[in-house]
Amino acid sequence: MVNILIIEDEPGVQMTLEDRLQAEGYGTTVCGDGHAGETEAMSGKYDLILLDLMLPGKDGFSICQSIRKAGNNIPVLMLTARNTDLDTVMGLRVGGDDYLPKPFDMGVLLARIEALLRRSASPSRKSGAGRKVVVFGEFRLDRERGSLMRGGLAVELNAQEYRLLDYLSQNEGRILGRDNILDDVWGYNSEITTRTVDVHVAKLRARLGESEKPRHIITYRGRGYKFELEP
Repeated sequence: MVNILIIEDEPGVQMTLEDRLQAEGYGTTVCGDGHAGETEAMSGKYDLILLDLMLPGKDGFSICQSIRKAGNNIPVLMLTARNTDLDTVMGLRVGGDDYLPKPFDMGVLLARIEALLRRSASPSRKSGAGRKVVVFGEFRLDRERGSLMRGGLAVELNAQEYRLLDYLSQNEGRILGRDNILDDVWGYNSEITTRTVDVHVAKLRARLGESEKPRHIITYRGRGYKFELEP
């Protein structure tokens, strides 16, 4: 059984999450404050964490940061009532894997959970692709800081561009279909199409200065994209 830790202080949300997840066959444990949640998260008993950001005792950003500093690579899906780009960026920088604003559709949440569990079980995730720093060409992707550097200068990425680059680099050397990228990076959303992947890849290539001649994000026509450390 897949065990999910729910760190959430709102009783109504706790009950809704626990009831639905158990109905889907997941094992659940609920913690209502930050300190207890952090202790439970460090126990190593769970396959995924649902982490509210605004908690009594200790906030979700600090909890996630502590989890990552301890070397724990467990998937963390952050939940918050504050839907801002700043919160999203901060969450990703401290090591969050995904981010969902409240109120959320339960179907979307379940799809995000499935995508994160799929990623955490993939061979690439277990084989060292989750290293903290990835160097490719002139670039240095630092997952602990959530930053991309080029020659000592920061490359500005928005939250989704960072998430896409992180995912591609985690799966370095594999051809990734657009549907898989969409599921794992965006999660399920009926309003999003695979064209979104192409648009964001183009934007990311522009950030890397590779719009005309891609060196690291290679297109495989009819199949998808592959990230290569060395061109």
